[in-house]
Amino acid sequence: MSEDLFLYKAFSQSMHPLKVVPYYYRASGAFEQNDITITTLVTLNRFKVFSELVTYYQGPISATVHVKPSATHALLDALHDLYASTPAMSTYVDIHLVLTPFDRQLNTWRNAARLFARTEFVMMLDVDFAICTDFRSAIRASLGVKIGQILKEGHAALVVPAFEYVKQQDGLDQKYFPRDKQTLLSLVKAKKIDMFHRTWVPGHNSTDYPRFYSAAPGEVYKVTQYHTAYEPYVIFRKEGPPWCDERFIGYGGNKAACLYEMYLSGMSFYVLADHFLVHQSHPYEEEARKLERKSNRKIYQDFKEEVCLRFVLRLISTAHGR
Repeated sequence: MSEDLFLYKAFSQSMHPLKVVPYYYRASGAFEQNDITITTLVTLNRFKVFSELVTYYQGPISATVHVKPSATHALLDALHDLYASTPAMSTYVDIHLVLTPFDRQLNTWRNAARLFARTEFVMMLDVDFAICTDFRSAIRASLGVKIGQILKEGHAALVVPAFEYVKQQDGLDQKYFPRDKQTLLSLVKAKKIDMFHRTWVPGHNSTDYPRFYSAAPGEVYKVTQYHTAYEPYVIFRKEGPPWCDERFIGYGGNKAACLYEMYLSGMSFYVLADHFLVHQSHPYEEEARKLERKSNRKIYQDFKEEVCLRFVLRLISTAHGR
């Protein structure tokens, strides 16, 4: 099978025309299998924060870059400049192109970044989040103990709690962000930082922020109040867990759908109480978000019913030895 045919079949549920170009830039670094690859999505207006993510993480990253046919040359020129001007980029970052005229096929882009990741574990992360603590080293050190074993078996997703500044202007420059939990807690107490998207509580509330604030050093706790709108940033085994459903286009429900199917498959969510992310503020496309969320709300409702039925049928089939 040719590569083009394989990729066409791999993304057959996506909106077409669509062409995937894997490893348009391929990192020169040698990655250990038990490392954690950040998988992320990048558009032209996020190149600056992408560069900051690469510089701070200093580890493997698999990034899908959206290219519109109408702006191919300008974007590729800007991407070349970015790759050449960020020293860590050529060492750590694999860039994959998705050429399509359609905006925000977010789950398709997520799947592409995950498919081409080159390590055993991946993190599903939005590019505009700053990594504030060294969860990577902590997780790799824990692979021989209970939580690490569950992660290796593909039965767990590890949640890194997300925060944002209350005043948008305070969250523009990550060099001022907290880098340890004590500093974070002092900013929360001062009401300068809060849980991410406080205005949409179901999205992150299952993380149980009061418990995170009071957790002992080194604690990892299980999410016990799961909500179908839950959409945290998670680390999990690349092979095994379900992939993101590609029918979701635009804002609303797309990441929640990925995690909902993982949850129904038997995966549990565990919160890393020593670690956190902080959102780098930027304006939102509010009109587009409003329209796309309305559309995806209906799609997500149908999806939840469909995926529940699918897993019920799978259980019945297993019980009857089929």
